[in-house]
Amino acid sequence: MTTTIRHLPLDRPDLLRPPPAYAVLRESEPVTRVTTPDGTPAWLVTSYDAAVTVLSDPRFGVAPPGGGHPGNHTLFQDGAPHTRLRRLVSAAFTPRRVEAMRPRIEALADRYVGAMAAAGPPADLVDAVAAPLSISTIGELVGIPVSERAQLRQWADAVLTVDVAAASAGELDAAGIEQAWTALTDYAAALVAARRADRGDDLISALVGVHEDGARPGHDELLSEDELVAMVTTLVSAGYLSACNGMSVATIHLVTGGQLPVLAAHPDRLDAVVEEVLRQQSGVTGEALPRWAHQDVELAGVSVAAGDMVLARLEAANRDPARFPDPDRFVPDRPNPHIAFGRGPHHCLGAALARVEIRAALRVLAAQLPGLRLHGPVEEIPWIHGFVDSGPAALPVTW
Repeated sequence: MTTTIRHLPLDRPDLLRPPPAYAVLRESEPVTRVTTPDGTPAWLVTSYDAAVTVLSDPRFGVAPPGGGHPGNHTLFQDGAPHTRLRRLVSAAFTPRRVEAMRPRIEALADRYVGAMAAAGPPADLVDAVAAPLSISTIGELVGIPVSERAQLRQWADAVLTVDVAAASAGELDAAGIEQAWTALTDYAAALVAARRADRGDDLISALVGVHEDGARPGHDELLSEDELVAMVTTLVSAGYLSACNGMSVATIHLVTGGQLPVLAAHPDRLDAVVEEVLRQQSGVTGEALPRWAHQDVELAGVSVAAGDMVLARLEAANRDPARFPDPDRFVPDRPNPHIAFGRGPHHCLGAALARVEIRAALRVLAAQLPGLRLHGPVEEIPWIHGFVDSGPAALPVTW
């Protein structure tokens, strides 16, 4: 095995495809030494089986051994604290709740795509469809008044659409980001207080129920106030941005691959198309959080020491030919055990909701605008490579 240490990020000639080096590494060194952009040594994992192990094996965690942040009230913890919080939140964020929202999400998609079509080309699909559909979905799930959603989007954008390159160049508006984050957190706390005073049928009310019901006789667990506010803040901000980017990049994949007219002719294939889009866009919109080995682990024949950082690349794993034959082809009817939403204890809590949103957007675009195409080369799409998620800052389209 070579001792060459590669430096991230790897060269990516095509925005929508993985770095070519992934295929080479997956064949010869599926677990290989790299250094991150800030110079931290890590292991890069490019095979499907090894990536699944990293994401699901309890010997790997989202924090270094003994390195959890004091006062962390989010799901980004390991072991018993994470298991407890995940169980409590899942009691409110149920598949039934998400499924009940499907008709409303589809109606919103009809509204936004219809308005874009009526206004005529060209248009910015992010501003006309993806962002408003995403923020409206989160707003209705959480119970945010329509009049307050635009402000909420501004705060979330300020906090989450921070470009990695700008950060590296020291071009961040740190004060502005901190101000937006404080405003977002304060707003979440106010929402929680309002629902405590007057519960409804929204997700925050359900989370407040978990918080307050835990204090009753026979309930020995509850969400703390800090955990409650942190969960609402995370759901509102990350949930909005991830779905927005997911819809935008899914559209890019379909229109550049000539698949939108096919979907219009065969709407019965929509669910399979969504899964294949998710498989192919993994890594373009975001990657799994780094993991750390909590003990010495043998991974794909490589000895990973306790404390080592490990980067499981979803993008590489979801194009592993050992699991997905002819992985670069768009094949909606293939067996598709992709890991676009991760795997194991940190599997994305909002996966079902994201699927419903992406499905709704693609269904309406195919039905109303099957001739949709990019308004300019894909290389000219302005892109934000953020710390949390990545996607187009704008997506010019025409038809």
